[in-house]
Amino acid sequence: MGAETADRASGPRTAKRTILGSPAVWTLILAAGCFLPAGAPVWFYAPAAAIGLVLGGSQALSRSLFSHLVPRGKEAEHFSAYEMSDRGLSRLGPLVFGLAYRLTGSYRDAIISLAIFFALGFALLARVPVRRAVAAAGNAAPGRI
Repeated sequence: MGAETADRASGPRTAKRTILGSPAVWTLILAAGCFLPAGAPVWFYAPAAAIGLVLGGSQALSRSLFSHLVPRGKEAEHFSAYEMSDRGLSRLGPLVFGLAYRLTGSYRDAIISLAIFFALGFALLARVPVRRAVAAAGNAAPGRI
């Protein structure tokens, strides 16, 4: 059984599949944000609660999956690069949001413009053969990954 086939055959509750579900949920939250009624701040709490449910879990599971892809003895340099890219790339969201608002004059369009990041993240992660990558890093793959 090939690495990609093993990834697909390992069941619906794998780290990769769960992480891939996260951008879909985030995109739904963004879409919901576009339909919030103006002048009714109480409706803001539903998407805010959804963000609270998805954010922590997706970050924790992403770090866990990343840790399996790091060769032993190289943890410090890989996680340093992970943090640097996280901090550096965190400026892109507000930049895209601001540009979209500036170009369209609509906060709703600016909110939905952020879906680009979730689509890109989904596409990139979907291409990663996780079991093969874990083996290439010299680590033993857990039962479900």
